[in-house]
Amino acid sequence: MDISVVVPLYNEAESLPELHSWIKRVMNENNFTYEIIFVSDGSTDNSWDVIEKLSQEDKAVKGIKFRRNYGKSPALHMGFEKVQGDVVITMDADLQDSPDEIPELYRMITEDGYDLVSGWKQKRYDPKSKTIPTKLFNATARKVTGIKLHDFNCGLKAYRKEVVKSIEVYGDMHRYMPYLAKNAGYKKIGEKVVKHQARKYGVTKFGLDRFVNGYLDLLTLWFFNKFAVKPMHFFGLLGSLMFVLGFISVIVVGANKLISMWIGSSYRLVTESPYFYLALTAMIIGTLLFLAGFIGELIARNSQERNRYNIEKEI
Repeated sequence: MDISVVVPLYNEAESLPELHSWIKRVMNENNFTYEIIFVSDGSTDNSWDVIEKLSQEDKAVKGIKFRRNYGKSPALHMGFEKVQGDVVITMDADLQDSPDEIPELYRMITEDGYDLVSGWKQKRYDPKSKTIPTKLFNATARKVTGIKLHDFNCGLKAYRKEVVKSIEVYGDMHRYMPYLAKNAGYKKIGEKVVKHQARKYGVTKFGLDRFVNGYLDLLTLWFFNKFAVKPMHFFGLLGSLMFVLGFISVIVVGANKLISMWIGSSYRLVTESPYFYLALTAMIIGTLLFLAGFIGELIARNSQERNRYNIEKEI
């Protein structure tokens, strides 16, 4: 099979027939063998009824229905488990992603050799309240991940099948699929300018809180990529530095008192100095951080994932 199209959706019943017809037309025009996997993420409208009807009319249509709303990442994860096509295309169900982009995305994967191609909606039909935070978010993601993409969160992406079978999407990590792929060893990541369509039906399902969550998820991914199997390198180093600084500060406070006593000048008790308590706090926090790193090392050494590596070739 050439292409698998994975479409996560939540309450998009109105757009599904049109999206299906559009995808089907593009596939037939290019003689692709394909499947379309609709993942209903706990939809409360009649989205599933529409999917069932489409599946009866077209054998290429498959569906997955969640009992409740879990989020876009779990929907993509379940869709990726079912895909059979050599190239996997993801797109949103709201008709803002154009299926006409599929042939070129497919060519970039199969002919240009990309592992992942991300869409870039260079011209968007969104209000300033959404586009400005998006630009700031993408600039931060480029800096942290080292991947030069303009639009990390674009739903229209193409993957080599082995990529989606090698990475785990969870939480809200769908925003960072290129980073997840890079961490798994798939570093040939490209970008294609795609057309952004104005929303035709319904309303957006995402609020401004996604930008806050996005930054937190990015920090989580960065930390796990750097220190997941070596937590002592982070907690142990930071804890040791804080303990040493606190210990030196205690010595300085005590030395100042001893010098004052030696020369006969007035002095205060060590416990009357605020610096003493700051130093003591630093030592305690440093010790706790060091212990956190030690416990993290124990957990990492007993993890079943500690020696799991992505092997590209073997003879």
